[in-house]
Amino acid sequence: MISVLGAGYVGLVTGTCFADSGADVTFLDIDEERIRKLKQGELPIFEPGLQELFARNMRAGRISATTSPQEALATPRWAFITVGTPPREDGSTDLSYVEEAVRTVGQNASKGTIIAIKSTVPVGTADRARAILSELGREDIAVVSNPEFLREGQAVRDFTHPDRVVVGCREPEAGESIVALHKPYLGSNTPVFLMSNRSAEMTKYTANAFLATRISFINEIANLCEYLGADVEHVRLAAGADRRIGSHFFHPGVGYGGSCFPKDVRSLISMGSSNGYETRLLASVHEVNEVQKRRLAEKIKTWLGPNLSNVRIGVWGLAFKRDTDDTRESPAVVLVDALLKEGAAVQAFDPAAMAAVDEYWEGGVVGCARMYDAAVGVDALAVMTDWQEFRLPNWAKVRKLMKGNMVFDGRNLYEPAVLEREGLVHIGIGRGQPSS
Repeated sequence: MISVLGAGYVGLVTGTCFADSGADVTFLDIDEERIRKLKQGELPIFEPGLQELFARNMRAGRISATTSPQEALATPRWAFITVGTPPREDGSTDLSYVEEAVRTVGQNASKGTIIAIKSTVPVGTADRARAILSELGREDIAVVSNPEFLREGQAVRDFTHPDRVVVGCREPEAGESIVALHKPYLGSNTPVFLMSNRSAEMTKYTANAFLATRISFINEIANLCEYLGADVEHVRLAAGADRRIGSHFFHPGVGYGGSCFPKDVRSLISMGSSNGYETRLLASVHEVNEVQKRRLAEKIKTWLGPNLSNVRIGVWGLAFKRDTDDTRESPAVVLVDALLKEGAAVQAFDPAAMAAVDEYWEGGVVGCARMYDAAVGVDALAVMTDWQEFRLPNWAKVRKLMKGNMVFDGRNLYEPAVLEREGLVHIGIGRGQPSS
């Protein structure tokens, strides 16, 4: 039996996928309303394929949910910690939820329980967990680091078809038991890495920080292309054809967002600083991304004038990426905030993240029921998320609905010539339009 502490994004995907391989899984969360909804089969997150998977395993009796630690931890052999690790103002990581989860296990779990920490945690967290357990007299509980590598929008597939499984442990038998739980989803060539807890904790940060670096790098190149009159779409394709470089995460845009990359880069910077090492490259990666998030707002002001009080902007996309409703650190939120500050009126559409309209702006933004509604009467349209349904819009229809004719393509989804044939002006990221 498996207990999952934290019924959030990582916890729900982890527990549901384990249940789908036949395990009995109990979700433990302090949020009574969340647990009540889970018992009714309602998920608090949007993730393609997860709702159906959850419902099927609930019907099979393999999933339960509770707010009672005694109930959740009475019999499980494994306790997966998947609680949040929010950033502090200085970029360091708040581990209070993880520490409380460790205490909960220590105070309630049966002898020989194995803790597996899936939350993204700073290097040394497993050592801290062992210290807490020692204070409770629970040296019988092993602590394993088992970082998740789940992409929002593709999390179910990432769990069931992993690129690799990383397990950090002090006791080999505890680590091997975690590997065994993943075996139903391991292909014949799926690598499994057993290492120390600290190395496993560092592996997750290394992967995310490298991908963030690639994004900031190509965004820097894109911005330079605008000053030099080059087209970054041609540049990235030709450069990415080099097998040493590749095309993965080599797409310019409005910067990265979400709950992982921004937090993890800042956490690494903080870890370096607290240990006397200045992470110059990572600091630049973070700075470039923060500037990039403001890039489209600056373009809009350049083309439409610094005074936007009589301007209406349509926005396609509020989530930080497609196939998710997550708007944390979303470049679209940064854009809308900037537009509102300059006095512009904003109307927006997103296939999954419309709750953000009331969450962030309390009526200051018009939420639209359909994508074309967001184009009605606007002076310009800003495309901020690469949703599939934004890929091939009817540009003739868009032009008729709009008051103006400018499309600010924050994801470089479109070819300028296609829009120009319909009388629209395409303004992308690094597309060879000299910056003014």
